[in-house]
Amino acid sequence: MRRKDREVTEIEELIQIIDQCKVCRIGIKDNAGLYIVPMNFGYTYENNRLVLFFHSAKEGRKITALKENNNVCFEMDCEHRLITGDTACQYSYSFKSIIGNGKAVFIDEVEEKKTALSALMRHQTGKDFSFDDKSVDSVLVFKIIADEFTGKYHP
Repeated sequence: MRRKDREVTEIEELIQIIDQCKVCRIGIKDNAGLYIVPMNFGYTYENNRLVLFFHSAKEGRKITALKENNNVCFEMDCEHRLITGDTACQYSYSFKSIIGNGKAVFIDEVEEKKTALSALMRHQTGKDFSFDDKSVDSVLVFKIIADEFTGKYHP
C-alpha cells in the first residue's frame, strides 16, 4: 500500500469496516474478460481467516466464470463523505475500504448453506433467520475464503 499512513492494520478495526459495508464487489475473470459484480454478503472471521458468504441464482455469467476459475478479488467501502476546499485540488473524499483476494468455493451441503445464509442475513439486517431445506435448495451459495485482505481509510 502506497499510503501507509492510511493503512488499517488492527484486525478489530478491519472487522469494524467489514461490519459497516453491506455491498462487496467481486472481481472475476472469464473468457470474455474481466467482470465485476456488486453483491450483498455475510461473513465470519474465525481462526484468523475471513470468509465471505454470497447467494445467487444457480446459473449465469458469474457462476460459469467461478466454475472455470475460482480465483477472485473483492472490494468493499463505506463512510463516504465529500471533503470540500477552496480550489479543485483541495477537494477530496473520506472513506473506509477493504480490498483482498481469495478463492470462491461453492457450498453444496445443506447445513453449511443454512449457516452461510444466516450469516448473510445477520450481517445485512442485524436479525437471525432460519431456513428450511426447500428455500436453501432454491439458491446457489458460495463463499470466498480470503487469502489476504487489507484495509484503508481516509479520514
